[in-house]
Amino acid sequence: MTPTTAKKKPAAKRARRVSRLSAAEIETMFARLKALNPKPTTELEFSTPYELLVAVTLSAQATDVGVNKATRKLFPVANTPAAIAKLGVDGLKPYISTIGLYNTKAANVVAMAHQLIEHHHGEVPRDRESLEALPGVGRKTANVVLNTAFGEATMAVDTHIFRVANRTGLAPGKTVRAVEDGLLKAVPPEYLLDAHHWLILHGRYVCKARKPDCPHCVIRDICRFPDKTPGEPDPIRG
Repeated sequence: MTPTTAKKKPAAKRARRVSRLSAAEIETMFARLKALNPKPTTELEFSTPYELLVAVTLSAQATDVGVNKATRKLFPVANTPAAIAKLGVDGLKPYISTIGLYNTKAANVVAMAHQLIEHHHGEVPRDRESLEALPGVGRKTANVVLNTAFGEATMAVDTHIFRVANRTGLAPGKTVRAVEDGLLKAVPPEYLLDAHHWLILHGRYVCKARKPDCPHCVIRDICRFPDKTPGEPDPIRG
């Protein structure tokens, strides 16, 4: 019996690689981002490290706007591990029911509260290992808390930062961890503390996923993205 000839599958479309920004271009990039927003911070509303930890935990696959709407009602009622633990899962759910995956998040936030009380005297730990041991807390959440609540020069890579790092040539990488490690090496030390916020805001409002606003981008001239949205550059931003 003559074996049949297998049909060749069409070659997968390969993504075009972008070249990396030079050290001088990276310096220019962050100098411009800093000039636009000298003191960037998270758009999540919080007043204590614990409130930030809860807000970031709730923000997974949800918008900061949606989380803020929920926590504006929740935090006046319960904004400590003891208060959340007392509220319990069923008591917490009504406050966060507008947020995606709220059932799982409610269970994690309450379990987290109990663990903070039992192992950390109700305080948010300042080390990565202890943070990542908490229910519902991964590397990204730990990085946000360490950076924003405790002033550590960490890099929390979300979908926005991953996109910006790859599109621009700042720190191309195939995985979130590869991009995080690349950014920690590429970003000049004087910008590292605030870089997380600059890159998130740039990805959220300018370097958007579907249609980046390249005409109003302050780093358009050095960005390596080959498919820039056409349009005249902003006369003020360049």
